[in-house]
Amino acid sequence: MRTTRPRTGGPRRDRTRIRRYLPRDFASVRRLWRATGLRLGPSDTPREIERARRRDPDLFLVAEQDGRLVGAVLGRFDGRRGWVNHLAVDPRARSNGIGSTLMRELERRLRAKGCQKVNLHVVRTNRQVCVFYEELGYEHSDLLFMGKWLRP
Repeated sequence: MRTTRPRTGGPRRDRTRIRRYLPRDFASVRRLWRATGLRLGPSDTPREIERARRRDPDLFLVAEQDGRLVGAVLGRFDGRRGWVNHLAVDPRARSNGIGSTLMRELERRLRAKGCQKVNLHVVRTNRQVCVFYEELGYEHSDLLFMGKWLRP
């Protein structure tokens, strides 16, 4: 578990605590994802999120301040590449380094697993999020993302 002080706005009484996601966090994380406008789909049900947690329990992280969930990131490792899914920070807690802290911790954990490259998807028109990731060292790739649902 890691703690950090915000990078802007000076010292604050509260501290950010990064920890593993637990099943009891589902409702709070889902509210956070909705509040930040993330696109949620069929793979974001309690059952599917629990499957993801079981596969990579140390890569699904949440951030708390004063006992309140203020950030989350769902990391994955397929044995070759790391993936960042659903990074979200409560709009009222932004610009305090929470997103960067979550990403640094996820990257640290992926590196410890032998991961050499991390990928993520961003909606091209979401310039603010693109700039955030660019500041963390992520680069644009000229790839076309494609998908297919394999529902029964």
